[in-house]
Amino acid sequence: MSRDILKQLKEEIKVLEEELHIELPRALKVAREHGDLSENAEYDAAKDRQGYVNARLGQLRKRLADLSMVNFDRIPKGRISFGSQVTLFDHQKEEEVIYKLVMSEEADAGKGLISTTSPIGRALLGKEEGEEVKVQTPNGLKIFEIVRLLTIHDLVDLD
Repeated sequence: MSRDILKQLKEEIKVLEEELHIELPRALKVAREHGDLSENAEYDAAKDRQGYVNARLGQLRKRLADLSMVNFDRIPKGRISFGSQVTLFDHQKEEEVIYKLVMSEEADAGKGLISTTSPIGRALLGKEEGEEVKVQTPNGLKIFEIVRLLTIHDLVDLD
């Protein structure tokens, strides 16, 4: 798993917690000092931001907890799963494409990084070299043959 992603999540949590506990209370105090709260745009904006920050912190904490539960021993060898790098032959384009299955935070299709939750990522999970995979994408049906597979065990030293 990318330590960079964990670091990014922790950093965003730290920044948002500071905003929630220091900056927003200060902004709310200043806004309250301006008087009538029913017509106070600064107060409304600060309260809206406070709600957003609380919700985002909840999402980030849940994602961090989920990621800490990833058990690399349970990631299969010889089958496509999280962390796998897959060379596929695209039958429609008659060319090879290479994808790496990553967390949704890292996904960048232009760089060949696809999420395990994307249509192609989901269709590939559990497959082996030599198998044909049919994927319904927003652009229509795609047919791939799995030409080469490197699992996370082949790519990363997990010790």
